[in-house]
Amino acid sequence: MFKLFFSPGSCALASHIALEHVGADYEAVRVDFSRAEQRSPAYLRHNPKGRVPALVAPEGVLTETPAILLYVAQSFPGAGLAPLASPFELARLNAFNSYLCSTVHVAHAHGVRGARWADDAAAIVAMKAKVATNMAECFALIEREFLLGPWVFGERYTVSDMYLFTVAGWLERDGVDPTQFPKVSAHRQRMADDPVVQRALRAETTSL
Repeated sequence: MFKLFFSPGSCALASHIALEHVGADYEAVRVDFSRAEQRSPAYLRHNPKGRVPALVAPEGVLTETPAILLYVAQSFPGAGLAPLASPFELARLNAFNSYLCSTVHVAHAHGVRGARWADDAAAIVAMKAKVATNMAECFALIEREFLLGPWVFGERYTVSDMYLFTVAGWLERDGVDPTQFPKVSAHRQRMADDPVVQRALRAETTSL
């Protein structure tokens, strides 16, 4: 059995969808950021980074969304969530997921976690002011270059779709109008219509 530590509205949703999709035996455990539970000794024993997601697997604990998604895809190869037989295609998937993690997520985090990068109040305000522009630029690139349609890699549904759906769900709160990205918007709707995605979202909502 797996145990997924998550916080509603966070990037952990992608891992939650993946576990639900493959039919894994798992328990989802909410980490309440409003109570700073991510900094509690109990949680830091699982993830010393003090962030979500964290996945407790039979072999140990995994953190970071790209790593967890790849682990789930490899642990349940029958689900076909990654091109495991092709080193090049698998590297492309990892490249896309790395972009979401290292660039898009960071652009978003400057709006809500500015104190990670600066102590000066004016600098934090300046970072927040750039979030909408930076996120729009990221999604313009995704729209133009990376989202082949209907899924990220064309006809094949992968863990990258779960990750893109999760990150695209932050656009409105970041002050970005998603309708300027028709392919991304269509992808979000396609994902939102999936009963698996709905179950994961419902589980996170009912945890509030």
